[in-house]
Amino acid sequence: MKESMSMRPADQHQAFSREALPELDSVHRFALRLAGDPSRAEDLVQETFLRAWESWEQYEPGTNCRSWLFTICRNLFFKEEETSRRRRALMDRETDLTAGSEPSGPESVLPTRFRRPDEIVFEDSVDDVLLEEIRALPREFSMVVMLSDVEGLTYREVADLLEVPVGTVRSRLSRARARLRETFASHAEARGWAVAV
Repeated sequence: MKESMSMRPADQHQAFSREALPELDSVHRFALRLAGDPSRAEDLVQETFLRAWESWEQYEPGTNCRSWLFTICRNLFFKEEETSRRRRALMDRETDLTAGSEPSGPESVLPTRFRRPDEIVFEDSVDDVLLEEIRALPREFSMVVMLSDVEGLTYREVADLLEVPVGTVRSRLSRARARLRETFASHAEARGWAVAV
């Protein structure tokens, strides 16, 4: 039987304070990079820690709490994104119908992602352009870059968090870095900067 399942409330509070709360800043950085918006990131962090508290008995004391919290945060973010995408698609479709034009093809239900100025705000410690390019990568690539290169997790930790083999993490990371190099090389070339090979 796991230690947390038999904990008294006071013991659970101490264990949560000892293992989860020190990861607050890491989870906040991760949420900010996922969401791109400080307000959304704050909500995501609050919901992550609420869910973590409510399911604390599922956490195995002594394991990697940061990875466990990142998993909760990531799942909440993706669920929220999917719900939001569906809501926008439905609203777009309703707008098309009320405007008298019939939606046509699958493009009619795919929402266009508009970027608000507050979504572009990121932490000063990491270059805004780089983070924007990371977020523009396909999800499977952006996640490995954020977790490995930005958050500093090991390949094993990233693999466990994303529930994929370590080889897949390495492959995705290699492809993501290659895409980022190409993107920045073209930006540099467009501005007339010398590009080191």
